[in-house]
Parts: sequence; C-alpha cells; structure tokens
Amino acid sequence: MANVVLEFKVSSGDSEPQNRPVLILGQQNNLQQLSWSHIKGKLQPVVSKETWQAALSTLNPNPTDSCPLYLNQAVVAALPSRVSRHNSPASVHFLSRLIRSCLPAGSNRCIVVVCERSDVFASACAVARAFPLFTRRSASSRRTEKKHVTVEFVVVDNDGSLLNDAELKCLSNAADGVRLAACIVDTPCSEMNTDHFLDEIKAVGSELGITPVIIRGEELKQRGFGGIYGVGKAAEHPPALAVLSHTPDGATQTIAWVGKGIVYDTGGLSIKGKTTMPGMKRDCGGAAAILGAFKATIKQGFKDNLHAVFCLAENSVGPTATRPDDIHTLYSGKTVEINNTDAEGRLVLADGVVYASKDLSADIILDMATLTGAQGISTGKYHAAVMTNSEQWEGACVRAGRSSGDLAHPLVYCPELHFSEFTSAVADMKNSVADRENAQSSCAGLFIGSHLGFDWPGIWVHVDIASPVHAGERATGFGVALLMALFGQASEDSMLNQVSPLGAPTNKPEDQMERDCKRRRLV
Repeated sequence: MANVVLEFKVSSGDSEPQNRPVLILGQQNNLQQLSWSHIKGKLQPVVSKETWQAALSTLNPNPTDSCPLYLNQAVVAALPSRVSRHNSPASVHFLSRLIRSCLPAGSNRCIVVVCERSDVFASACAVARAFPLFTRRSASSRRTEKKHVTVEFVVVDNDGSLLNDAELKCLSNAADGVRLAACIVDTPCSEMNTDHFLDEIKAVGSELGITPVIIRGEELKQRGFGGIYGVGKAAEHPPALAVLSHTPDGATQTIAWVGKGIVYDTGGLSIKGKTTMPGMKRDCGGAAAILGAFKATIKQGFKDNLHAVFCLAENSVGPTATRPDDIHTLYSGKTVEINNTDAEGRLVLADGVVYASKDLSADIILDMATLTGAQGISTGKYHAAVMTNSEQWEGACVRAGRSSGDLAHPLVYCPELHFSEFTSAVADMKNSVADRENAQSSCAGLFIGSHLGFDWPGIWVHVDIASPVHAGERATGFGVALLMALFGQASEDSMLNQVSPLGAPTNKPEDQMERDCKRRRLV
C-alpha cells in the first residue's frame, strides 16, 4: 500500500481485467442503474453482460456483499442499502473495508465507485484511507516500482454529469491530505519527533509559499507558554509552537485551527503502563490532521484568513520533567496545579487557543486533539466528540461529519456544572478532574475553553478524535475531510461549497449582517 499512487480520473479507460484488475462498488440500487455500456470496456471479453447482471442479482448486502466476476481479477461489491442518521450516507467505513478486502492484486488496478454526487467527496477520502503511506516492512523497502490505482466515479444523479477537472483536483488534494495525516500518525517517534514534525510543517509551507512562525525551547518559557514548555521540557527534542498563516486580500474573518502535536506520550511522571503506552505515537493526530487539511484547503483556494497552529511536544520522563504538584503559568496568565502529568494535551492546547485569540485575533477557533481515552467511551471508535460554545456550530459539525465521512457527535457543554471538577486550593485550577466518572471528555474540553474564557465572544469548537484517529493498528487520517467540509463555504472550490453545512442564506437585514459578518458569515 505504501508504494501506491492514487489517481482520480473522469474515465479510467477500457482494459481487460487480466491486464488491469478492477473493483466496482456502490450501493446496490446505484449499481443497478449503471449501464452495461459504461463498464463493458473494463470487463469484456471475460465478463459478459449476462454474467454482470447475474452477479448483481446475487448481491445481498448485510451490511455489505461482494461477488467475483472473473477469477480474482474483477469484483463487484455492494455497500449497505441504508444507514442510520448518525452515519455517513456514503458508508465510508464499509467502503474502505471493501477496498482493502476485495480489490484484486496487481501493479495497475482500477476502482469504479458508483454513487450520488453528494457522496463523491466522502467516498474519495474513504478510498485514500485504504492506501496508507508509511511502512518499514523490509519487502516494501526492496520494492522500488510504484503501483498505480486509478479511481473513477460514476455519478448516478438525474443529470448524470461527469466530474470536471476542478472537482478531480479537489479529490486528489483531499486524498493527499488524508494520506499525509495518516502517515505522520503512523510514523514512530524515533522518526517523527518535534524536529521531524517541524520539517513536515516547513515542507507544506514551502509548497504553499508560506514561511512558518516557530517559537521553540527556552523562548517558549520566556514568552509565557507554560503549558507547551512544561509538557515538553524533559524531552531530548525541544517543544515548539509553529504557525502557518494564509492571509488573502479581501478576507472578512480570521479562522484558527489549533492542533495537539504530542509526538509521543509516556504519560510523564504519571507514567502509562506497558499495555496503555503502545500506540502513543498517535497522540499527534490532531496536529497531523490540521496539517493535511491546511495543505489541501489552501491548494483549493480559501477566501478568509486561516492559521494552522501546531502545539508540538514530547511528554517524556527525565530529571527536568514536570512533577505532580508543580504549578505552571499558561499563556492566558492563569495558573495550573498539575495533579496528573498524563493530562498534558489540554495544557499545550490552552496555550495554542489563547495564542490564536491574542496574537492572531481569530474570530473562530477550532482545536483538534487525541485528547481523552474517555472519548471512545463517550462517542465510540468512529465518531469524534465535539464541544462548542455555539449551538449552530454543534449542529454544523455533525452535518459536516456526515457529508465528509469523518463522523462527529456532540458532547455536553455545561461549564457551570462541570468546571468545578478542576478546583484547586493553591492555583486557578488543576489540570485533571476530581471525579473521573463525571463527563471526562467534556471536562477536558472545558479546561481548554476556560483559558479563552467562557464569555469569549467568538466561536470556539473543540474536537476530540482519540479513537477515530486509528482503526486497529493503522492511522485513518481522520479530521482532514471534516475540516475541509466544515469550512468549505469559505473555499473557492465548488465541491467543498456543496459539502459544507455552513453558509446558508439568512433573512437578516443587510446592515445587521454587515455588523455581524465576522461571526456569522459561515453560519
């Protein structure tokens, strides 16, 4: 999979299955609308029209099903016929699984996805998840040739129009962003420490013509970033705050994405056990998703100011490590008594969101993080947990999750009931809750929001992706598609406009909309 080149095309062209194995998949009713003339060039002469129709009649998805058309070189597969309201209509998780299990082997292969136009974006991102980039298997390192997978979408909407070049470019950039994020998350800390992560940020900046702002090591301490510095000061590679900024002419608002980039989390002196520490290379999943999404979003054109803020550190153990009972002063000026060094993500993000507000003057701040193990209990393996000070944005996140395939579900937002969990006798707050059975994921998000202030007038969104950032032992690139869809209305790309849940017209008078534009234009 690591040597696979994905290419999205209007038409993948004709070729016999012996020369180019093919997988055709979609919902059964969509597959039945597919005309034989459209696919016969990919199946003949070894698969006849009668064989194709017979295969379709045998499919009985529960929730999925597949049928070989010719040996192991041509397969048709059916996605679930229907999904619940909390799932994506594109059935993206099943789509990725079918590709992994049913796509025939070969160095030059074809995937034909039959779907409605509204499902194209989510389906393309799901295809990308099936082809991870990172591997250190010795056989892969000896294999120098690239494998090619051509992806063709057949749209079965009434107009039946083909995808245009701009839409294909959007799909390609989104897929690249998903694979980049997954690759960073899959890479172990020995190859993805804070130095290496900064190299990835610089590489993206160079490609986009943006020079990153980097605050690092002792400078963090001097400038008051007590959260990021305190978490990362014991590591061999120093912590850093890095920012990529896109500031186009004519922007009407400023958006900041803040990512947790803990390149490895031992837990610090509150150290994790031998069964819970493996996999903590994934604790940079929020920052990785923001990097992949920023790269893809800016390539597609973005109308407003967009800042990607990366809070990078390794939560390590050493003579200078933060101790429980230490008190840190964060960038907000608030003091935090450390009662759990393994609750470090909220410390770095608190510095990040306050920087976005104070230094970048952001109107909308979204932080994304693999923040709590409790997220998997709250919303499960497939749905990110979302908390926000805006009811409209809460609903928008859920809708963006369904349209992008990166599913999301709300957490309780009730600071007046939950924030007392952080009460400290000697500081403004502790960093971990008193009662671990009281809405842990919500409380963790509230800690971050408290440094902005619960009366902060802008939009704040917190997205916890601890469980959906991986499926088994592989990263998913989760978060890239969600961000692209959620903020798609500010994009210059028509496909992202279509999948965005925001930007619906309002009935407000023009003068009121003008006064309110910074907070409301995307809502």
